[in-house]
Amino acid sequence: MMMTSPASLTPHPSPEIPVIAIDGPSASGKGTVAQLVAQALNFHYLDSGALYRLLALAAGRHGVSFDEEEGLVRLAEGLVIRFEGNEVWLDGAQVGDAIRTEECGNGASRIATYPRVRAALLDLQRAFHKSPGLVADGRDMGSVVFPGAMLKIFLTASAEVRADRRYKQLKEKGMHANIRQILHDIRQRDERDSARSVAPLQKCADASLLDTSSMTIVEAVDEVLTRFKQVRVRIGASSSNSFVG
Repeated sequence: MMMTSPASLTPHPSPEIPVIAIDGPSASGKGTVAQLVAQALNFHYLDSGALYRLLALAAGRHGVSFDEEEGLVRLAEGLVIRFEGNEVWLDGAQVGDAIRTEECGNGASRIATYPRVRAALLDLQRAFHKSPGLVADGRDMGSVVFPGAMLKIFLTASAEVRADRRYKQLKEKGMHANIRQILHDIRQRDERDSARSVAPLQKCADASLLDTSSMTIVEAVDEVLTRFKQVRVRIGASSSNSFVG
């Protein structure tokens, strides 16, 4: 199931609706894994990075510098976006390919360092938490956006493997790609995302690590589904035991 546009804001998500939070560095494959997990469970899907990429794209189109926090906040508050099937729309135009460029990704990483920008997008992200459940991927899904998630996964891979994956992805789309530049950008983005003062990229204490360097997408998806089933069984058993007296 692709990301669906929110019907209403839910600043305090219901704990009865399960959330699988998948965080990790750029090009780790977390988006593809999260999307396939959501499809398998018939859950909603939130690609939080798409929101920041959309904001970066909007900033470029409106002449707002990535250094202008005030202007970026105003743009974030007025974003007109729509997710329909595999398409992403901004201001009435399809922008699915435009937000997947390296330039847009680097811009998203830069503007994500601003606390007020993150705050402006927080309720929008939480609005995707709807029945029957949600799979959310990003950098701070488990630590900030959905701290009460039923399952938290920190999905990663080596920088070299991630660069190779991104390179192949861009080439398949017919886009120009230089693997050395991609590796350089990934390392810079990792450093920037990990060092930012607000919601830095990091593995939560209650998140389980999943290194996919030597795994296929299918294997990674199966592993997440297995861990989710285990958590559900454990929670169900705990609930049953609480009524034994």
